[in-house]
Amino acid sequence: MDLALNLLGLLTPVLIIHAFAIPIAKIVGSRKLQYALALSASLFGVLSTTMVLDKVYREGPIIYLYGGWPPHFGIVYEVDSLNALIGLLTAWIMLAIVVYSYWYRHHLDDPTWYYTLLIGLETGIIGCLYTGDAFNLFVMIEVLSISAYGLVAYHRDRAEAIEAAAKYALIGAVATTFYFTAVVLLYAGYGSVNMGVLAYATRPWLLFSSPLARVPDTLKYLSLLSIALSLWVFTYKSALFPNHFWLPDAHPEAPTPVSAALSGLVVNVGVYATARFLYTIFGENSALGEYRSIVMFALFLLGVVSGFIGALMMMKQDDIKRLLAYSTISHMGIAYMGISAGFLTGNDTAVKYAVAGGVIHVVAHSIAKSMLFMASGVFIDAAGSRNLDDIKGVGRHYPLASASMILGFLSLAGFIPLIGFYSKRYIAQGYLNAGSALVPVLLIAISALSLPGYLKVVSAVLFSTGGKQTGLIKEKWIEYLLFGMTLSLIALGVVFQYTWSIYESASNALVNGYNVYLERTLENIPPDLKGFIYNELIRAYAGVKP
Repeated sequence: MDLALNLLGLLTPVLIIHAFAIPIAKIVGSRKLQYALALSASLFGVLSTTMVLDKVYREGPIIYLYGGWPPHFGIVYEVDSLNALIGLLTAWIMLAIVVYSYWYRHHLDDPTWYYTLLIGLETGIIGCLYTGDAFNLFVMIEVLSISAYGLVAYHRDRAEAIEAAAKYALIGAVATTFYFTAVVLLYAGYGSVNMGVLAYATRPWLLFSSPLARVPDTLKYLSLLSIALSLWVFTYKSALFPNHFWLPDAHPEAPTPVSAALSGLVVNVGVYATARFLYTIFGENSALGEYRSIVMFALFLLGVVSGFIGALMMMKQDDIKRLLAYSTISHMGIAYMGISAGFLTGNDTAVKYAVAGGVIHVVAHSIAKSMLFMASGVFIDAAGSRNLDDIKGVGRHYPLASASMILGFLSLAGFIPLIGFYSKRYIAQGYLNAGSALVPVLLIAISALSLPGYLKVVSAVLFSTGGKQTGLIKEKWIEYLLFGMTLSLIALGVVFQYTWSIYESASNALVNGYNVYLERTLENIPPDLKGFIYNELIRAYAGVKP
């Protein structure tokens, strides 16, 4: 077993060990040791995800068998071009957040549980992205969720923070229960929760090696119910309308680095899980049948509504963090407009472009939004308030943070040469290839409606006077971190033609990569056990003739 596979298997256990070691470090009484453990964990995450991405792009999808148990009989991690890319994105942004947290330390009265929960959050996100098991996805969603609930409620002396965390947690508990029910249904119908085995089982024409094989109505309806329950949860996690209601309260009340993680990383889990279920597990001509296109089109419509609602609600916000939270709702809508293009049946090229645009948008939004929340933290610290009236003119004292904020907004708005331009371009190009000129118009309209919200912040921070100034921030090195993240938005746009193959590969992993994904799963199952699984699946399809 090579280094990359070893790191893939070690990643979540090492992160968990670091998370549990942080409270122990409190006994020593050293805050520096606690921070060093958090930094060490995030650096290990960067190393591991980088090595995994390199191996995936050299050799194709890779699989790690925990405890040596083969797929279906044990938990596995399976990584292809899609989750390798988002995993790397997660690790690098989390490293930036941990570094930013050192600057933010004067707000952390109890850093022990802050760093423990922050590394727990990274563990949950990485676990959700890398797992090849639908049940383990439930477990990792719980790890992610519990960490997120605790972080939102970190400032427990504020009633608003407790209220936001309670709302987030109560509805979130219902959501994860729904997903657990969906997993039970999948197991009851197909006898497996492994994603690769499910990708095989939900395609009867593969199972029976016959294009005439059909899905029994009972399995079709069971699949539809399980996907409906799952998507309710995934859209809740990604704050897609109408499951967006928790986000505008939770993000502003959380510590600023946590807001960056929630808006920049946590919402991606819902987008990724939606794509994995609707392409890899229940792809075209799968057990969902004609209902798959209906589900995808419904997600597209919700994406459009979410894009407009988020953009419109930004205009009336006076709280800078709340405004950014509504921007997240809008941009998640755009991401869903891209990944839901699977309803364009019979036009693989159009779907590939639109899905690639959705993937690019996840990358562009994650970097820009996490940086914007961190930049807002600088202005909030300087003014002692989140209100835009109090922040007036503060940005003139922090030129790099202000420049980062402007460029971040320009990327979100889709200005060339920033990476945010290319995400919208490819979503639009995909739908144009399918003969739809309406979608590009909708994208332009959403972007145009977002501009007043962005300009409202820029005007207050840079071009207005009369705000509060509680004192200049001494540790101005934080501006270099923000500007470094901003440069990545520019660099990714400038070199886009050289990196397009990365996004194209991630899109192909969804649209046409299910066969490689399931083959990699099946080749890791011993022949005798493979025969057992096959017989179980045949019984699930009772009444279907090969």
